Amino acid sequence: MTESLPADFALALENEAPPAAWPAPLAALWWLAGDPGGPGTDAWARAHAIVQDASGPEAAWVHAHLHRLEGDTGNARYWYARAGRPEAFGPLASERNAIIADLMASA
Repeated sequence: MTESLPADFALALENEAPPAAWPAPLAALWWLAGDPGGPGTDAWARAHAIVQDASGPEAAWVHAHLHRLEGDTGNARYWYARAGRPEAFGPLASERNAIIADLMASA
């Protein structure tokens, strides 16, 4: 699925860790992209810990996406509101790619 990701993000997936200069929301998505299996995976837990400890609307948006992936729509709805974003209902991969593209454009 890396073909639909921004080139810089896809290239960074070849590294052992996300670039140190990336903000927390992008780093969280980097970990998730390595293993998008969802809740219960080390990648999901690491991504969640990163955005849980971060502040700002971008972190809240990624936090919402993670809870949507988890199937916890109530918690996701709360985080979408904190992010100032409408609740997402489309495919999870499409939403994740859109978040990545938006964050990469503003990084």
